[in-house]
Amino acid sequence: MPSPFPGMNPYLENPLVWPDIRKRLIVAIADCLNPQLLPHYHVAIEERIYETHAEDSLFVGIPDDVVVKQGRTQAKATPSRTAVAEPRIQPVKVTLPIPQPVREWYLEVRWAKTGDAIAAIEILSPKNKQPGEGRKQYKAKRQKAWASLTHWVEIDLLRKGKPLVQIQDGTQSDYRILVSRAYERPSADLYRFNVQDAIPTFPLPLCSGSPECDRGIAEPAIDLQSLLHEVYDCGSYHLLLDYSQDPVPTLSADTCHWLDGCLKSAALR
Repeated sequence: MPSPFPGMNPYLENPLVWPDIRKRLIVAIADCLNPQLLPHYHVAIEERIYETHAEDSLFVGIPDDVVVKQGRTQAKATPSRTAVAEPRIQPVKVTLPIPQPVREWYLEVRWAKTGDAIAAIEILSPKNKQPGEGRKQYKAKRQKAWASLTHWVEIDLLRKGKPLVQIQDGTQSDYRILVSRAYERPSADLYRFNVQDAIPTFPLPLCSGSPECDRGIAEPAIDLQSLLHEVYDCGSYHLLLDYSQDPVPTLSADTCHWLDGCLKSAALR
């Protein structure tokens, strides 16, 4: 069954669903690009590993189902020097900040002969958009790439969290795709779109900016919308998503009205 939305499916942003979608989409992009880049380039799936802690290092609280019992009052008067037994203290369960390994996939386009990285393609994860080690690691890698001759493509299909690209005119959007050519920095192309919009097609930078070097090299266009629809259909996500509920994170009232119309048209409500 195809996705009921013309663009990004907001139900796929659910934290329980997105990790699987993200992996499948990365593989789909690599499989789509590799035949187009023969024989000069190869698209490799790489992995970034780091450790992260819980947002709160230690949370101490009383569970809702715990009943605190009071000690009984003695009927007889006790001597002034006699110690009164303190109420027995019961322990409560707490969560310790045990480091957890995080694995994030990304793509690198490399010269087939030398293995040198030409371009990087990143699809943001929730940890990249919230304070913590995930955002720190990602921003450090991005700054390193921006200081090199590597092109950079950053795909943000998550509404929740702080955007990594700040827009000077203050215009907000649900989603963003950043295409940064190494020879045009600090200028870059930012594609902005919302839930109601189709995901724009964008180019994969390959050229170095030199006419002599780049003669005959064609830059493929990435049709992310078609790839996402394929991932949704092949993964049978319609079986996992509850379209009777609002998506997580929630949408504005106007967008919810539009979403309801899409779902009713697809006979999912």
